[in-house]
Order: sequence, then C-alpha cells, then structure tokens
Amino acid sequence: MARVEVVPQKRPPRGLRPRLRRALERLMDELELGDREVTVILCSDRRIRRLKQAHWGEDAATDVLSFPTYEPGDPFMPPHLGDIWISLDTAERQAREQGQSLEEEVLALAAHGLWHLLGHDHTTEEAWRGFRNVQRRILEL
Repeated sequence: MARVEVVPQKRPPRGLRPRLRRALERLMDELELGDREVTVILCSDRRIRRLKQAHWGEDAATDVLSFPTYEPGDPFMPPHLGDIWISLDTAERQAREQGQSLEEEVLALAAHGLWHLLGHDHTTEEAWRGFRNVQRRILEL
C-alpha cells in the first residue's frame, strides 16, 4: 500500500490531514504506486513564495509545487517519489472562487502535485487531460 506523510507547517482545518492522506494513498494505489511514498507539506503563501523564488526564479505565491526525488523517466523509481508543497492560503482563495470546500481544493492540488512527481507537465491541452483526470478521481476516493 502507498504511504503518504502529511506535514503541516500551517495548521489545516480539522479532519483535512487524515482525509488527504487516505485519498492520496488510494489514488497512488490505483496508479499502481502501491509501494511508493510521498510527503505533502501544507504551508503558507509566504513559504511557497520563497520556494518558488529559490527554485523557479519567480517572486509569486502559487498553489502547489512538486519536488521529485528522482529524474522522471529514469528506469529506477525510488521508494520516496518526492515532496508536494501546498499553500493553504492560495488553496483557500481558490476554493472560495470556485465555490468548493478547502478540503476538495487541497485534495485536487495533491493529485495535481503527484501527477507532476510522475513526470507530467501541462504544456498542452492534451497534457492537461491527465491532470484533470487525477484531480477528479481523488475527489471520488
């Protein structure tokens, strides 16, 4: 079974951590990643902005960042796939704008981040399809 560790650097709403952990583990199992691990860090806009500046050279907050522990496409996939950073501040704003719960937004962002860890990017409309599929699926789990 897949394993997800959720690390709160910013306090999440009650019940979010266990739901996130269970749903992401189930999604990983469905994606045949049952023997893999990821870490999800819940943080503030301030923290994710610093990360984005340091690694991408962009001085702006964002909703999710993924840091793989391996080079996607490498035939050796390590047990720990990487870290997914989610800004609870941005997730809360986006949830409000989309008329959904913060929990749903965080789950979708976690699935989005996982898809990035697996080497996918959203440079084309067709590539976005994979992101939308995993984001939709995690909400059903």
